Amino acid sequence: MSMDGPLDNEQSWVDAELQDSFDEELEMEIDDERIARELRDITELKHKSTLARRTYFRELLKLQAELVRLQDWVIANDYKLVVLFEGRDAAGKGGVIKRITQRLNPRVCRTVALPAPNERETTQWYFQRYVPHLPAGGEIVLFDRSWYNRAGVERVMDFATEEEVEEFFRDVPEFERMLARSGVKLIKYWFSITDQEQQLRFLMRIHDPLKQWKLSPMDLQSRIRWEDYTKVKEEMFARTNIPEAPWYIVEGDDKKRARLNCIHHLLQQVPYTDVHHDEVILPDRVFNPDYERATLPRELYVDEIY
Repeated sequence: MSMDGPLDNEQSWVDAELQDSFDEELEMEIDDERIARELRDITELKHKSTLARRTYFRELLKLQAELVRLQDWVIANDYKLVVLFEGRDAAGKGGVIKRITQRLNPRVCRTVALPAPNERETTQWYFQRYVPHLPAGGEIVLFDRSWYNRAGVERVMDFATEEEVEEFFRDVPEFERMLARSGVKLIKYWFSITDQEQQLRFLMRIHDPLKQWKLSPMDLQSRIRWEDYTKVKEEMFARTNIPEAPWYIVEGDDKKRARLNCIHHLLQQVPYTDVHHDEVILPDRVFNPDYERATLPRELYVDEIY
């Protein structure tokens, strides 16, 4: 079966299902390239990648199969796993989260991406709004940005006072140690990209109507305050890189390599093993000779435009 060729109307049902599995990922990859031609006339920035698409797909599917094994082990062992994804705007956090969750059960693995705190939440204990989203046994929670907002965007944009930032730095190591003592495995990733790469990705968002929603006023400010973000990031690493929850930096200029490297590393952090499953046997359909399928009104059906 070719991964690059058109769908053959005569191919088997199994081949068609496998082709569809590849296409799920291919759709997202094509989306990244839709307006590349237009941008070539806007910028001379170059993207360097030596990873062939076929190699990327093959390795990604292998890693996603391992993520399913990890999920089974997490369920069987009532394991509690939390993964934080931090980094500059457009660094690729959302892309790797999509690939992690793509084949997993959303009841087991869920993503948390909280909006800005409301008026009530701003008066709470800072960590309070994150606590309800922590996992119970047998669950995986991925935070697309996390309590580290206080050490980053809130600090740079003056949404938090210096006293609040200092209180955060005093509290967060103990908060994360408390999570570890309660049996939560906490893994923290920082996605790192260069100034030029962020510029290119922002241009993609500006010129792509389907991606403009990703570009916020905070994103534009992050370009202006690049060096400020660098300074607070370095202090954040120095003050919150603890043995119970160390930071791991993912080089993100090459999106495909970043996704593969991050997922591979994540799999190494959990001591999962195979979980025994009873063999599943599809039962025979029971046929009732007196059953007659009802004819439903035509207006209930979606028009077959395609």
